[in-house]
Amino acid sequence: MTDEFDDHEKAKANRQDGKIKEKIGDATDDPSMKAKGKLQKAKGDLQEIIGDAKDALKVDVSS
Repeated sequence: MTDEFDDHEKAKANRQDGKIKEKIGDATDDPSMKAKGKLQKAKGDLQEIIGDAKDALKVDVSS
């Protein structure tokens, strides 16, 4: 498993967890939980950008 794969998988997990927290915050009328969900989704978005940047910088050293 490569670092790039890890970044993309972590990003997906964080976005999904964030969505769940937001829905729980909505359902329970808990603004703190909703905010935590939004922050976790943003963390996932940043992880995706980092993974994309690593992919773009990756050099094929097998040649």
